[in-house]
Amino acid sequence: MTNTREFHLEGQEFVLLQSLLQLAGLCGTGGEAKLLIVDGHVTVDGEVETRRGKKIRAGQRVSWAGVDIEVLA
Repeated sequence: MTNTREFHLEGQEFVLLQSLLQLAGLCGTGGEAKLLIVDGHVTVDGEVETRRGKKIRAGQRVSWAGVDIEVLA
């Protein structure tokens, strides 16, 4: 079962993938987020993403460990 959460950009154009995982509460530290991303455990719009600096914009969906984060403007 997948758990879906919403993340609001609040006036920003984008958020970096590594920061999003931390801000959404899926990782305790930036280092933990970095390892999850570079090891291929995180997907963006259904595709594995290994770039921690990937810009995530409104309308995209990030997934890890059964949690989907829907990014909203």
